Amino acid sequence: MSNKYQIVEVNSNKRRKEFLELPVRLYKNEENWIRPLDNDIEEVFDPSKNKFFRNGDANRWLLLDKDNNTIGRVAAFYDKKTAGTYDQPTGGMGFFECINDKEGAFMLFDTCREWLEARGMEAMDGPINFGDRDRWWGLLVDGFDFEPNYCMPYNFPYYKELFEEYGFKNFFNQYTYAREISKEGLNPVIEEKANRLRTNPKYHFEHLDKNNLEKYTEDFRDIYNRAWERYAGVKKITKVHAKGLMKQLKPILDERIMLFGYYDNEPIAFFLMVPDVNQIAKHLNGKLNLLAKLKFLYYKKLNPPNKILGLIFGVVPEHQGKGVEGGLVMAFGDIALKKSFPYKYLELNWIGDFNPAMMKIAEQIGAKIIKTHVTYRYMFDPTKPFKRMKKVS
Repeated sequence: MSNKYQIVEVNSNKRRKEFLELPVRLYKNEENWIRPLDNDIEEVFDPSKNKFFRNGDANRWLLLDKDNNTIGRVAAFYDKKTAGTYDQPTGGMGFFECINDKEGAFMLFDTCREWLEARGMEAMDGPINFGDRDRWWGLLVDGFDFEPNYCMPYNFPYYKELFEEYGFKNFFNQYTYAREISKEGLNPVIEEKANRLRTNPKYHFEHLDKNNLEKYTEDFRDIYNRAWERYAGVKKITKVHAKGLMKQLKPILDERIMLFGYYDNEPIAFFLMVPDVNQIAKHLNGKLNLLAKLKFLYYKKLNPPNKILGLIFGVVPEHQGKGVEGGLVMAFGDIALKKSFPYKYLELNWIGDFNPAMMKIAEQIGAKIIKTHVTYRYMFDPTKPFKRMKKVS
């Protein structure tokens, strides 16, 4: 037990507020940091809103100095379904923030380890989310000159040293690729493959139609479950979950940039993009009350985002390697290269280094890596072998 610091559980409204306010104080001089919406954080820890509580649990703690000032925070969690997909039961830790102090940071890490170990876990990944991978996942280690995308982490550079000195090892890298939206830089192979597909009347590509949202939601679910079933730690999406995701996206959804591919009218691929609402959220100071909602509508209309985020890209296995990827990209180009298209930049938000095929596509469309996040793993028993995330062939 430290004489300098103490760990306290987040078990009151006052401490929940401290959990949200600590980053505001820590990052007050960081011009690229954008305060997340409080609701987005709190929903992670609300059993009535986070389905992962059905098969798991989560807890949060604050790190206090001798004057009872909050100088750190962290959360730990586990999901029984995901935990069992690895060589050892593996939980997670995340939402880590701390002053640059090794003793304090290690106390937070120890607290997560002890809590998870008591619940049968033998390793922990972090910093990750108690939820899906598209949010709050990974430690930023490169790309500090760029603002974070919506619900993606931004942290101090010294966090990398704290994690690695504690004993966390690189489980996989997540890359953010970016490029300007223009004709320039596209690999001719992409266009060649797309043109081949266009001669085959069985293939066609279209964008989402809001008037038929239920159909596209089910198409998304069907494609996702077939395209991503090979990835460790990725669970199938239920109908209820898919509807929930679309409902969540609906306020910012731009149907022109939600693209689907079909073969004999059967769904086989998607490339789903959304406007980067963090360009608006940065004006809301973490709130989503009535005034903030009015601000949101104001900025959305008068100063809308000029950047779109590639949320997810998927092709069912039986149609991979046939040029469907190129077909989706060219279908996007047909829309994006029109003068009326309002967006200027595209970022592909989350591409793991275990997915070389997706990395290749990003490079073929002329995108470059601008940010790197790391997902770390810490083995509780140091004598057990550590393995990086297996690449998907």
